[in-house]
Amino acid sequence: MKLLVTGGAGFIGSEFVRQAIEKGIETIVVDKLTYAGDMERLNCVKSQIKFYKCDINNREFLEDIFQKEKPDIVVHWAAESHVDRSILDASPFIETNVKGTQTLLDIAKNSDIKLFINIATDEVYGELGEEGQFFETTPLNPNSPYSASKASADMLGRAYFRTYGLPVITVRPSNNYGPWQYPEKLIPVVILKALNNEPIPVYGTGENVREWLFVSDCADAVFKIVEKGKPGEIYNVGSGEERKNIEVVKSILQILNKPESLITFVKDRPGHDFRYSLNTDKIESELGWKAKVNFEQGIEKTVNWYLDNMPWVENKLEQLKNYWKKIYK
Repeated sequence: MKLLVTGGAGFIGSEFVRQAIEKGIETIVVDKLTYAGDMERLNCVKSQIKFYKCDINNREFLEDIFQKEKPDIVVHWAAESHVDRSILDASPFIETNVKGTQTLLDIAKNSDIKLFINIATDEVYGELGEEGQFFETTPLNPNSPYSASKASADMLGRAYFRTYGLPVITVRPSNNYGPWQYPEKLIPVVILKALNNEPIPVYGTGENVREWLFVSDCADAVFKIVEKGKPGEIYNVGSGEERKNIEVVKSILQILNKPESLITFVKDRPGHDFRYSLNTDKIESELGWKAKVNFEQGIEKTVNWYLDNMPWVENKLEQLKNYWKKIYK
């Protein structure tokens, strides 16, 4: 088996690549190396992978890679992924998530691909109230430019399966967290702010609920889907570990022994979805997969990783200062 992994220098993609190498799988990584991509994440496996710095919208270069490498399976992680950035400027999300996915699907359908894993997100479903869950059959109802772009990519993949027979499997994971996450997302932002005794911004009243999936579990689920999943199918990948944002923040403060007085409530994000919750009966019953890491274990591992890797984090801080000013008003 030969994998081609897009976005393999990103937060979740790099975890998938590291696990692929541990399994002895030949792996080609394609990544544009935007602000969110970082080859440091792949340092431990860099001699064991082939890497191409490539924008997935660069059709000619991407076609050359497919012709040269002849991958069996494509795992498509590459995406612009931050809701707040999509609210500031949706254009990069349309370019990468929609047009880039379409380019990749086009090339894949003209290649001898055995499987195309199209990574979506639980946010394509929209939002839930206090009760209920999203099933794979739940209609898509995205509410942010980010989730709309991912819903478009999700539907494109399924259209290429139906129209062209490309063996696409759609994967919809819940909120990932863990080591190596770029410090623009909630958990690393809270860790950094708390360590510096700075005000910790929390949208609205912090009551929004997310289902938190440790990054190694997400990658593990995708390998199970590669192994046993059926083309044309959709699989939710969740942990069942739901937490309010304010609960997540307080958990981190407790681990770091920092006061809750650091919490500062800020104006809510426009169109902020209240709650996501995935039903995972399908992947559990059909493929035999279930998340292994509970939230308490995962958040402690995550905090400890950031404490042990502060030089990496500090290198990102200059990039983030102006961004934080725009977002947390």
